[in-house]
Amino acid sequence: MTVDILVAEIGSTTTLVNAFDGIGTDGVRFVCQGQAATSVLDGDVRIGLRAAIEDLSRRLGTQVSYREMFATSSAAGGLRMCVHGLVYDMTVRAAHAAALGAGAIVRMATAGKLTPGDIDELHAQRPNLIMIAGGTDYGERDTAVFNARAIAASGLKTPVIFAGNVQCRREVEAALEQAGIPCYTTENVYPKLDKLNIEPARRLIHAAFEEHIVKAPGMERIRDMVSGSIMPTPGAVMEAARLLYEDMGDLLVVDIGGATTDVHSVTEGSPEIAAMLISPEPMAKRTVEGDLGLYVNAANLVRLIGEDRLRAELGIDVGRTMERYKPVPDTPEQFALTQRLCLEAGITAVRRHAGELRYIYSPQGRQTIAEGKDLSITASIIGTGGALTRLPDRAALLRGIADCNKHGAMLYPKPGELTTLHDDDYIMASAGVLARRFPADALKLMKRSLKPA
Repeated sequence: MTVDILVAEIGSTTTLVNAFDGIGTDGVRFVCQGQAATSVLDGDVRIGLRAAIEDLSRRLGTQVSYREMFATSSAAGGLRMCVHGLVYDMTVRAAHAAALGAGAIVRMATAGKLTPGDIDELHAQRPNLIMIAGGTDYGERDTAVFNARAIAASGLKTPVIFAGNVQCRREVEAALEQAGIPCYTTENVYPKLDKLNIEPARRLIHAAFEEHIVKAPGMERIRDMVSGSIMPTPGAVMEAARLLYEDMGDLLVVDIGGATTDVHSVTEGSPEIAAMLISPEPMAKRTVEGDLGLYVNAANLVRLIGEDRLRAELGIDVGRTMERYKPVPDTPEQFALTQRLCLEAGITAVRRHAGELRYIYSPQGRQTIAEGKDLSITASIIGTGGALTRLPDRAALLRGIADCNKHGAMLYPKPGELTTLHDDDYIMASAGVLARRFPADALKLMKRSLKPA
């Protein structure tokens, strides 16, 4: 059997392959999914890819071949970035938002001129990409140039993206190129006070990732099999969310994984809240919570809820269950614990993602201000990832996350207002990478996959 496109999702432990056929026709369809252990750490990503295709063939009962293969990757730590700007609440925050929106994990963020200790930390973090921002256009120049020269003198050869003051561009490029460091330039992420411009940087991060991921250990031969686009997996989910927004309107996507919980939102928020915001927020925003994972961080979630409370709620020996805890639960006790941890991770991540109203006092009296992302007019919440698409009680879990604003303190819909949908085929990341060339097909596939909870 020959299909049009396979999309590989290369995770830190598992590689999935999704088969799609009928691309470019009214009959476009999702065929099947295969999986295998990721083999990046074995030195060759192709081992896991081939094993996942073999699993796909077994599921279909016939040998599968393909015309093209695309890929997303979060293997070997995903896209690791460090960002450096001028003022933390302005250019650093804008650069941070651009990196997260592109699917990166931000390992380090600094404001002001890099110190020798910062350079040591850069070496320790081993980022895949570095972003330098700083200064509004035609504003402060010294910090961005100083930081470019510091990185040039550091001995690092990590590619750098410059997204700062347009007047600094030539000096930054010259300093890095003389040191043999690849330099990509794009529009300023913070060109004017209180104005974000992160989309050009987000797109450039994807391009730079695709160019350099093929040089990463274990990934060097990926182009032997993958002929199409390669994107960071969370960045592909964001692309899918943005495409759905054009069709469905304001939405939220929650992806609860073994190591992290990602929340993606696409909404401009309400005009009333916008008038109270004290700093700008991107229309498409992603947050990643590195302490809220169902396997790597399961013990942290147990501590967050409390072992006594879990024992009372679930009626299980939590300590003994944790001793035998697995990434994929296989006993009633493990399922019960995993589902409770999933609910806690989702609610906590959404609360961190959403903004809130605050009161300040001035000589003119009490004033109401808004901080953070306004999700108040969001209409739909989508569950994707293994937990929210495969756990038995997924509908109740997603409804619990949707209804977490019981006290009304968050810039988030009230209980009962959000429509809950599941990515039933677990293809949002694949659809996101497909959307680069086949947006209409990607939208059709996702709309078929989204099932009411």
